[in-house]
Amino acid sequence: MATTTTTKFQLRPYIFFYGRCEEAIEFYKKALGGTCEFQRMGDSSMAADMPAEAKNKIMHGSFTAPGISFFVSDGRDSKPIDPEAGNISLSLNASYAAEGERIFKALSEGGTVTMPYEDAPWGEGKFGVLHDRFGNEWMITNMTE
Repeated sequence: MATTTTTKFQLRPYIFFYGRCEEAIEFYKKALGGTCEFQRMGDSSMAADMPAEAKNKIMHGSFTAPGISFFVSDGRDSKPIDPEAGNISLSLNASYAAEGERIFKALSEGGTVTMPYEDAPWGEGKFGVLHDRFGNEWMITNMTE
């Protein structure tokens, strides 16, 4: 099936470590020889709404090594730790907000929206979270137009 589109997507695993993210980053840097850039929750625009104990947690990070790229986080209260369910989400960045919205709607058919696709809480672009009908969690983002 051929499609013609100029939209570009980037799919990356998003791994949650539930309070052990910094430890995991150091482990992967040593094992894989990569680097990680991250933002702490206390450095975000949402810091004023967070309890003091959450401010040092890693809100979002990007790990890269040769041929490897994934996102990391300490996680969020709305996603409980469940070893049986796993701790990896799929993060899809769309080039255009409208295309991100189209994909969000398509993936959510028969699934559950946990955060609507709307203005991102960090103030740049659009963001939404859903579980598709197969139980996979998708985080759809548009950071640029």
